Amino acid sequence: MADIGLTKNRTTTASLSYWGPAIRGALNPTTLVALLLALVLIFLVANPLFQLVKYSFTKAADGSFTFGNYVTAFGRPRYVQALINSLKLGVVAAAVSCVIAVPLAWGVSRTNMPGRNFIHVMVLGSFLIPPFVGAIGWILLGGPNAGWINRGWMALTGASSGPFNIFSFSGLALVTALYSFPLIYVFTKSALDLISTEMEEAASILGAGPVQTTLRITLPLALPAILGSVLLVFLEVLGLYGTPALIAIPAGFNVVTTQLAAFFENPVRVEVAAAFSMPMVGITVLLLWAQRRLLSRKSYVTVGGKGGHRTPMDLGAFRWVMFGYAMLIAAITVFMPLIVILQTAFSRAWAVPMSAANFTLRNFQQVLFDQVTVRQALFNTFEYAIITATICTALGFAIAYISHRRLLPFSGALASVTLAPFAVPGIVLAICFYAAYAPPPFSLYGMSALVIVAFITRFLPIAFTNSNSAIQGLHPELEEAVRIAGGTQARALWQVVLPILKKSLFGSWLLIFIIGTRELSTAMFLSGPQTRVISVLTLELSEQGQYEMLSAISILLLAVTAVVTLIGTAVLGRDFMLRRT
Repeated sequence: MADIGLTKNRTTTASLSYWGPAIRGALNPTTLVALLLALVLIFLVANPLFQLVKYSFTKAADGSFTFGNYVTAFGRPRYVQALINSLKLGVVAAAVSCVIAVPLAWGVSRTNMPGRNFIHVMVLGSFLIPPFVGAIGWILLGGPNAGWINRGWMALTGASSGPFNIFSFSGLALVTALYSFPLIYVFTKSALDLISTEMEEAASILGAGPVQTTLRITLPLALPAILGSVLLVFLEVLGLYGTPALIAIPAGFNVVTTQLAAFFENPVRVEVAAAFSMPMVGITVLLLWAQRRLLSRKSYVTVGGKGGHRTPMDLGAFRWVMFGYAMLIAAITVFMPLIVILQTAFSRAWAVPMSAANFTLRNFQQVLFDQVTVRQALFNTFEYAIITATICTALGFAIAYISHRRLLPFSGALASVTLAPFAVPGIVLAICFYAAYAPPPFSLYGMSALVIVAFITRFLPIAFTNSNSAIQGLHPELEEAVRIAGGTQARALWQVVLPILKKSLFGSWLLIFIIGTRELSTAMFLSGPQTRVISVLTLELSEQGQYEMLSAISILLLAVTAVVTLIGTAVLGRDFMLRRT
């Protein structure tokens, strides 16, 4: 009997010695954190995307499998025309954005054009203006009857009508491009900054002029970055809701995003909306793949490297033509819309010229003190943006650190899931969350938690990408030194990694906060009466024609954005807002 007991003890000891490391590994804090992150990503990304696909094949009446949603979504010419209109708008807006951005980037990066720093700041200014605020400015400027441009034209010429109608496809494409071109500018300027001027000087020695050198040497080297950014703008336009809602709906034509909104009117047809959004997801995935392929061709873009010889190209008298072009773009993207919005914010009636009798502060009084709905929307906007930025920054850093340091076998899968929302337009992402968490058992529709969770998912790829780029520049030897001295992984993270990367993390926080205050597409279908944000309220006030109060809200939003941007500029440099990927 003693031998049997001894044998059992030996078996138990051997078993513990075999499974002990595995158990201790499973209980390791890093492993537990990684597993927790995996569960969070399933909740934030995987489940909503799965529910979107599931709903597209689900019959509303009994929950059975059906292809009927796709038949309904694409069985009417009006719905198909909305998809065609969106593709057409994306192509035209991306082309116009390219025409605006590439000459500006070339002038700022490669030439002796006057005022290059000022023009660069103006591009940043146009990026800071939310697209729906820019659309409001251009409605006040280019409305067919009361718009200031048309009224000025009629006063000067005596004509009965003005030459410009913002409520048209061309007006929509122009306004969309005016607030989309900064993306192309950033990618193009970054590529041009990496190219040494030695090849351009060699071409000049061989007799090539500035135009020939630019077209045959400079721009071809930056072509992958230009094409990649054009594809990115196309995708941004495809998922844009605010500008089409303000301009396309009054103009009487549909795009995909406005049609998706129509599916959410009573009765709500989320199944049809899910089916109708599938082409957008497919197009986005395909073009994002093409964009990454183009931008990965770094050997085609860089020749001399950033440290190469750089001499600005002398444009002679043509530099003033370039400066005039740049100032024209600054005028129509920043100065003119902001001036007319500012004038409207302090006016009793926006269509009446500014005078002492028409001047008032009542619009701001209503926004800040009298209108509870507006005040609540302002509070919600900044509360959601702060919470979203904080959670996104922490979560994005944690995933980037685990992924880059390969702390788990499935670290790469965590990164891939984190980046998945890049392939889903904001309005489609809203449908995902409506399908996943609005019905029972969660029943989160109309609650602030649903809006915040959707915002976190929407902006998590930005935080992850920024953190991943920062961690790539941090050598692991610094952390290994702490561990050699007896410290743990957590101590190395707290005492070495975070202090070094704190500016990068702060930059991510500021960027997500600013973008979060202007997000519309994701909030449109998820916010209720008590959880409405400013971007959603903007559309409602526009439908009511309350442009005076709307302009006051826009000024307050831009003022907060400007203050945050100045803080970021003082701490991180002027270009922190343009580091999106």
